[in-house]
Amino acid sequence: MKKTILVFGLISGAITSALMLLTMPLYSSGALNMDNGVWVGFTGMVIALSLIFFAIKSYRDHRSRGVITFWQGLQIGLAISLISAIMYAFTWEICLTQLAPDFNQKMMAHYFEKKKAAGASESELQELTKMAEDYKNPTYRFMVSMSEIFPVGIVVTLISAALLRKKEFLPDQA
Repeated sequence: MKKTILVFGLISGAITSALMLLTMPLYSSGALNMDNGVWVGFTGMVIALSLIFFAIKSYRDHRSRGVITFWQGLQIGLAISLISAIMYAFTWEICLTQLAPDFNQKMMAHYFEKKKAAGASESELQELTKMAEDYKNPTYRFMVSMSEIFPVGIVVTLISAALLRKKEFLPDQA
């Protein structure tokens, strides 16, 4: 189980990291803005975390003789999600500190103006300002980054573990 988790977790993390590194220059050039960039990032997460399904299936078909419990699938998926989330958060730190040090200010200014235009109250704007201040702390930022991707991994894991516990679902052809 450990080998499956490590291999698929590292591949999933490499995909999320590579996609982030590839899209950061698109923000600088203006090809991506803050609003459509969220969708690009989310799509990349779903693509990378879809490997959870294939990891659970691979483990079931090749290491567990065609049978896997929901609990085993859950363990595999959550561990892969954690590896991928850690790699994602580290890559985000590299992007913010090395590749685009002004990105955080641009992102916060964008959301501040968007909230202001939508008629946000002064207290809502102060809350956003406090969040921007908190986001300067690397530990806080790392946890926020982890909380962006890990819930997606949980959803993919729950669906995959539930489907693949049934040996009739996509049985091994060998």
